[in-house]
Amino acid sequence: MATLPLLVDQHSHGAVHGELGLGSFEARLAAASGAEGPAPPGTSHFDTRTGLAIRRWCPPLLGLEPHCSPVRYLARRRELGAFLAGRMLLRGAGIGAFLVEAGAPAGLTSAAELAAAAEARAHEVVRLEPLAEQVADTSGSVDSFLGYTAEALYAAAQHATAFASGATYCEGRAPDAGAVRRAADRWLRGRRPGELLGEPALVRHLLWSAVATGLPVQLHCPDPQPLTEFLRATAGLGSDVVLLPRVPHHRRAAQLATVHAHVYADTGPFPEETLGQAPFGKLMFSSGARGLPELYVTAARLFSRAVERVVGEWAAEGLCAASDGRRIAELVGSGTARRVYRLAAEAS
Repeated sequence: MATLPLLVDQHSHGAVHGELGLGSFEARLAAASGAEGPAPPGTSHFDTRTGLAIRRWCPPLLGLEPHCSPVRYLARRRELGAFLAGRMLLRGAGIGAFLVEAGAPAGLTSAAELAAAAEARAHEVVRLEPLAEQVADTSGSVDSFLGYTAEALYAAAQHATAFASGATYCEGRAPDAGAVRRAADRWLRGRRPGELLGEPALVRHLLWSAVATGLPVQLHCPDPQPLTEFLRATAGLGSDVVLLPRVPHHRRAAQLATVHAHVYADTGPFPEETLGQAPFGKLMFSSGARGLPELYVTAARLFSRAVERVVGEWAAEGLCAASDGRRIAELVGSGTARRVYRLAAEAS
């Protein structure tokens, strides 16, 4: 198989600006692996699949041999400086376009900063819950909150590439106006500035409002099964829905994408498990990277190698021609994302 074209990363959060010592680097590496607390005695958080991938793929981008020790790698990183090292890593990741959640936490790059560092394109995805939380911080009444939230969502739709939500459940119809007002009243009455949105009816109201804009909507859900009624009810409304579940639910997300014409799914960390569950034009790559630029590199490398391995095996078995394999890899890596997120005008 030939090398994949530049990927489209449909979900990430940006990279850190500053220098990182061994402890802070490992803490971010642990978070990426889903680990909590220190590594077991005698080991480090480099003793993970992601840690091994960093040691394999990132040192050569900084002028070192593959598999060098973590200490040597981080020393080289400091020698180059965080700005140059981050730029070298991002430009070597093989990603041509990034979809970045807007409102990155302090210390992480914005979409524009990530685009400049990576010498690529970047687009904003607006998360619905923080949008409502920001409005609530300055709203004095239910009427003003609901009105300003609608205005903020409309304004975001003018520049955003997609919306995103962490809704874990949504029925097959929008909540009625009375239920929305009661939920807003409950939340605002006891809320302190900065408090996260915890009213399910308001989350569902935001989700249905986002669908009404016609933009794609990403659902970052632990398990997509409780959203089945919502998926069924949104067919034909003009908005594509993209499922980005947590491990181990990517197979189920791929199966739901097969059933619903307007639903798409993330391939997940193991594309070999999802490529057999859905049409190839229903699956898309994401890094999910947050903080370390190395995470963009490793996610892209692991994804590309897994896809190439699968379609290469299919070609060797005679299941598909080599040209079919290249087309499948291009669809999953970038082609479908360019279509769904309306990035088709950009050069591949």
